[in-house]
Amino acid sequence: MRAIECARFRIHGRVQGVFYRASAEARARELGLRGWVRNDDDGSVQVVACGTAAQLQAIAEWLAIGPPDARVESVQRTAEPPGHYANFSVRR
Repeated sequence: MRAIECARFRIHGRVQGVFYRASAEARARELGLRGWVRNDDDGSVQVVACGTAAQLQAIAEWLAIGPPDARVESVQRTAEPPGHYANFSVRR
């Protein structure tokens, strides 16, 4: 059985108003991740994702690019304590 870990990502750039959250949710679900994505008041997007190391690496690579209209300037990743999420969802 593969170990499950969680990570928190903060994405800066032109990432609000470009379907970043919906696209991140779709990609995370495709990868089988659990967690959430939300817009923050400072214009960034925050993601908490739980899965295997390979799944987290795959979402990290996607987050650095985002959907076509996004312009990602930076992605910060920190470890996150394991959470119990039923699926991956958009938080408002």
